[in-house]
Amino acid sequence: LPLGAAPVPSQTPPPGAAPVPAQAAHADAPRPAASAAGGDGGSADPWGRYDPWAASAAAALQQNGAAVPSRDQRRRRVRRSMVGGALIIALVSGGVGGVLGTYLERNGGIGTVELPQAGKESTERAPDSVAGIAARALPGVVTLHVNGGDAAGTGTGFVLDDRGHILTNNHVVEPAGTGGEITVTFNSGDTAEATVVGRDSGYDLAVVKVKGVSGLTPLPLGNSDNVRVGDPVVAIGAPFDLAGTVTSGIISAKERPITAGGEEGDGSDVSYVDALQTDAPINPGNSGGPLLDARGRAIGINSAIRSADGGGTESDGGQAGSIGLGFAIPINQGKRVAEELINTGSATHPVIGITLDMAYSGDGARVAAKGSDGGSPVTPGGPGAEAGIRAGDVITAVDGRRVHSGEELIVKTRAHRPGDRLELTLERDGTETHVSLVLGSSGGD
Repeated sequence: LPLGAAPVPSQTPPPGAAPVPAQAAHADAPRPAASAAGGDGGSADPWGRYDPWAASAAAALQQNGAAVPSRDQRRRRVRRSMVGGALIIALVSGGVGGVLGTYLERNGGIGTVELPQAGKESTERAPDSVAGIAARALPGVVTLHVNGGDAAGTGTGFVLDDRGHILTNNHVVEPAGTGGEITVTFNSGDTAEATVVGRDSGYDLAVVKVKGVSGLTPLPLGNSDNVRVGDPVVAIGAPFDLAGTVTSGIISAKERPITAGGEEGDGSDVSYVDALQTDAPINPGNSGGPLLDARGRAIGINSAIRSADGGGTESDGGQAGSIGLGFAIPINQGKRVAEELINTGSATHPVIGITLDMAYSGDGARVAAKGSDGGSPVTPGGPGAEAGIRAGDVITAVDGRRVHSGEELIVKTRAHRPGDRLELTLERDGTETHVSLVLGSSGGD
């Protein structure tokens, strides 16, 4: 036998069986398949029990008994998986975005917040602007704190010269009396003690002087005769002790006959002012401060306001606020009075030399029937007597401008200097008469 060959069983047929053809034993001849019971006792060819290609021919391969999906089914399953995944991603992204957005809204962002802002600019301003005027004028404006035996107050003033003279209102320094203290605070913050040089209640003006102070900045003086209604103005003062406060407005009117004061009862402290009216806010503490024109020159001294509650004109004694009706003494009058106070310690008042009936309710200023001492209401030898004015005459105009009361006549007279000539219009026994006179002089207080 060839090496490794299996023995061949006998091919002799049993008795009575049909002979087997010789070609049936050829290697290429087909062999019958084995039975499920394993054959007939081994008479069949053992190679016929296994055919490696029989399974493939019978059915397709299977996995774990599950059906194998077709190509279209696999494609649809992939599409569904992709759509589902995209939906999940969208939901997750939306949730995360919402949470992040809420956090940013509540906390203002993740990083440091930096807001946009304008860059550094020049601090220079036009000379005629409010800021430009204030920058030049503030060094010459001061705040006064006055303490007396039973009174105290705050007011404003401004420097007149480099010798330390400061102009303010009489009612500002009046609480100091003769033994009180006056402290001057400059815009720089420096302070100095001041003494009264002179004061006059009729004009409501006073001059104080500081000593031992150098580098003063006098405020330039304008000309109140040049002022016109509607001109822009700037007021500087210390309303309610707020030093260096700057307000602006216009000249609302000129030659407003204003009386203020009168707390003494005998009229000795009443001031009569032919005032400039302004809507620049002026409040208690502004009194004595400058009213400036567009070139930064003082054209008035802020002195009084019209109050809304009482309806009267107040100096700095009341606590009413500004309603846009402020009044300033014209600087032309202030300059003359300040010069007299500095040079002589008192101021002179121009007079007509008559006594007025202040209770007269008609139109104009009526000459009283008697003088204050019971004598003649027309001072003998005075300007009125020389002009021929008599008791009972009603003065209706000064230099062609109407006057409606005794207070207005005094105001118009005080607006002039002693020695000025006035043209008066009189009514006497129903007849209009014109007279001319030169104003006399009387000492102030």
